[in-house]
Amino acid sequence: MKHSNISVFIPHNGCPHQCSFCNQKSITGQAYQPTAEDVRKTLRQARLDLGERAKNAEIAFFGGSFTAIDREYMISLLDAAREFEGVFSGIRISTRPDAIDAEILALLKEYGVAAIELGAQSMDDHVLALNERGHSAEDVRTASRLIKSFGFSLGLQMMTGLYGSDFDKDRHTAEKFIALEPDTVRIYPTVVMKGTALEKYFLNGSYKPYTLKESVELCAELIRKFEDNKINIIRVGLHYSDSLIENGYCENYHPAFKELCESKLFYNSFLEKTKLLESRNIDITINRKSLSKLYGQRKCNLRAFEEMGYRVNIIFDDSLEKYEMRIGVSV
Repeated sequence: MKHSNISVFIPHNGCPHQCSFCNQKSITGQAYQPTAEDVRKTLRQARLDLGERAKNAEIAFFGGSFTAIDREYMISLLDAAREFEGVFSGIRISTRPDAIDAEILALLKEYGVAAIELGAQSMDDHVLALNERGHSAEDVRTASRLIKSFGFSLGLQMMTGLYGSDFDKDRHTAEKFIALEPDTVRIYPTVVMKGTALEKYFLNGSYKPYTLKESVELCAELIRKFEDNKINIIRVGLHYSDSLIENGYCENYHPAFKELCESKLFYNSFLEKTKLLESRNIDITINRKSLSKLYGQRKCNLRAFEEMGYRVNIIFDDSLEKYEMRIGVSV
């Protein structure tokens, strides 16, 4: 049964900083702060909509720095969620690395929180400072270790292409994440939002975002890194919203960004595995669930293989991992 989140957004609440890239009202499309009763209504409706599937869905408090919001308000939201204990699979929150300590973790444990995601964004201190994050890479390491010591599932969120970053620094962040052994990661390519410091840097030419092609190339590589280390990737790219499109410079945004990255991953793998083969008659063996990833959007990969002179025969082996591919010569 597929896992899902019932998301409750708490826009920017609790965050003491205005990061260079952040205009969260535009990203989430809302600024309203939900009440405990709003949480109850959302969860009642989710229970009706999901039925038996509810037991595989997590209540997720996202959008703000949950552990930095007013304590009484935070507890009121957790109290509302706890009323549905046993209906859903648990509670997931997101917060800042510098808003974690033993006291808050003990409280979250008491209220049934199972997973904590840290908005780390980068593990390069210079990049963090340039983007006014207000925390260090060491804060990420300290919070991650503490979260794991309390038995929570650890999630880490990174942003690629931040102001002052580059491919090597983003790869460095991924490697440092891997060393912390999180259960999950999210990868968010930076999109320039209106009304942010990053917009000013973009318009005056001091910041040049990655192109869509560059983002896809890098994130395909990062997907492979995390998958090879058995770390579950639960999101690649920003969720689509009309507000995001209206308030962002979205030349490097794509609503099916992860699909593009997965397609690129298979394309790169094909080139690597066929470079020493003389034959152009090729068998490709994959898990059948990976067929759309191999094809690419509008079968762009297959067309590219054909333009290179390859005649491709696809074979299914469902024992293969989702990004695994075997190449052989057709007889």
